[in-house]
Amino acid sequence: MLILALETATESVGVAIGTSDGPMASVEVARGRRHTETLVPAVEFVCRQADVALAEVTSVAVDIGPGLFTGMRVGIATAKAFAMALDVPIAPVSSLDVLACGVGDTDRVVVPVVDTRKGEVAWSMVRMVHGRIEQLMEPVIGPVEDLVADMMARDQPSVCVGDGAARYRDEITAGVNCEVAGPVHPSPVALLAAAVAMATDEAVCAPHLVEPMYLRAPDATINWATRQVRP
Repeated sequence: MLILALETATESVGVAIGTSDGPMASVEVARGRRHTETLVPAVEFVCRQADVALAEVTSVAVDIGPGLFTGMRVGIATAKAFAMALDVPIAPVSSLDVLACGVGDTDRVVVPVVDTRKGEVAWSMVRMVHGRIEQLMEPVIGPVEDLVADMMARDQPSVCVGDGAARYRDEITAGVNCEVAGPVHPSPVALLAAAVAMATDEAVCAPHLVEPMYLRAPDATINWATRQVRP
């Protein structure tokens, strides 16, 4: 098992390569929104650092969002291209699950929260058990008040992670038994860990089945739908 992990759902580009024994090499490049120019050279870099050939990769992992629309599309398109060229499957992982994997095993409910702007966040609720994700609540998007209401309804000790948790720390922790800790952004190493679990469980899929997880329509779609046609 040799997995190539592509993390492009944030402002940065991250790539990791490794096996069930852990990462062999990883890199994160913060160059603004230059995902297209940065991703392939980053892949070449980690392969050199790990002293492996791209042809040895047995599956490709990619963050399918929610996150930056352009970054997600670049990552998914590149993952599909690599997977089809190498004739290997893809492990599609949501950015929420990547954040949860960055926490590690804990008795608390893990609530990954992504800041989707426009006054909204995306979140889910999971448990981390021996490096695997047990989904307690499917990903949703909405105002932070809805997130707090969901956490109050579950009423269990929890840990919130992600840039949405960091931004709305005061609102989240005011009314629930929750700590804000752990990773702020999804990392390629955490993506690799999630993908290893998926590959072990044979939960990978063919490239053509991979789709981005938007949870909300792109701005261009929203603007077109609400645009008034003038005579």
